[in-house]
Amino acid sequence: MNNAITLSAWELNETDFDAGASPEQQLRFALQYAVLAPSNHNTQPWRFIVDGPTVQVCADRTRALPVVDPFDRELLISCGAALLNLRVALSHFGLSYAITVFPSESDPDIVAQLRVSRDGHLDKALATLFVALTTRVTTRTPFVDEPVAPRLQWDLTAACDAEGAIATCVEAETARHAIAQLIAEADHAQFADARFRRELASWIHSRRRDDGMPAYGAAVGGLLNIAAPLVTSVVRVFDVGAGAPATHQRLVEGSPLFVGISTERDDPEAWLATGQALERMLLLAASRGLTASYLNQPIEVTTLRETLRSLLNVDATPQLLLRMGRGPQVDHSPRRPLSDVID
Repeated sequence: MNNAITLSAWELNETDFDAGASPEQQLRFALQYAVLAPSNHNTQPWRFIVDGPTVQVCADRTRALPVVDPFDRELLISCGAALLNLRVALSHFGLSYAITVFPSESDPDIVAQLRVSRDGHLDKALATLFVALTTRVTTRTPFVDEPVAPRLQWDLTAACDAEGAIATCVEAETARHAIAQLIAEADHAQFADARFRRELASWIHSRRRDDGMPAYGAAVGGLLNIAAPLVTSVVRVFDVGAGAPATHQRLVEGSPLFVGISTERDDPEAWLATGQALERMLLLAASRGLTASYLNQPIEVTTLRETLRSLLNVDATPQLLLRMGRGPQVDHSPRRPLSDVID
């Protein structure tokens, strides 16, 4: 499979939507947008079961990351992001719906059931984010040294709040330095674990693949060599290529805004809500010219999670940490064919 094919998932034409088609056909069309959601290591850990006007959003545990995500917390966050994308697409096409999260006590892999229904919910605010579904991208490059306007920060936090999560924006340089140092500490701890290095390397491969992370020049060379010395956090964040050694100072300089997403609870329902909050915020950011990438190391290293909570000054459990700003246009990550994820 070549690069043109794996990236074709992003080249959707909304005019192909058939308003007269059956609910099942309309759901299948909308799911093309659901699979554009972000996921850790681009594992795309979801699958969908369509039955008439109903779709079950399911966690694909075969694509789990047992070392970095032993409780499938980030896996469920990814499924939540896909669910939000589906809601955006349905809202844009004027299809109301009803959702039940974790509808089956006997099958926890069914994280949500959505049914298209005339008397369901139609979120006009979500519909405004539709264009951003195909423009949102994860940017692993330094951002422009330009502050994010306070009003936009407020809008980003409101987007998370609408989905039941708490966003904390950190722009003060001193606070960003403290968080960057924590990221470096977490990165050191992770790369000291050979299991982590092997798991990360297994998801970095050629652009000919339709999942995982494409190799990024010289920087990834160190990641692929699981016997290599420890690398710095910015190598994971920035596509540094053959550039000079990276430090946490560069992370601060290239990240005008850090954003933490937290929840009052720390359970599967909260993780699913986190994913929906994340994607709602990312789509809003994309519609305003911002992009983001992830700095989840202090959350993945559980002994540092409480320290991050203190740095974010939030009375809740941190679930995600991102950097946001204005960056250059970069390629999208590949996606698996829709036929691979729909039952």
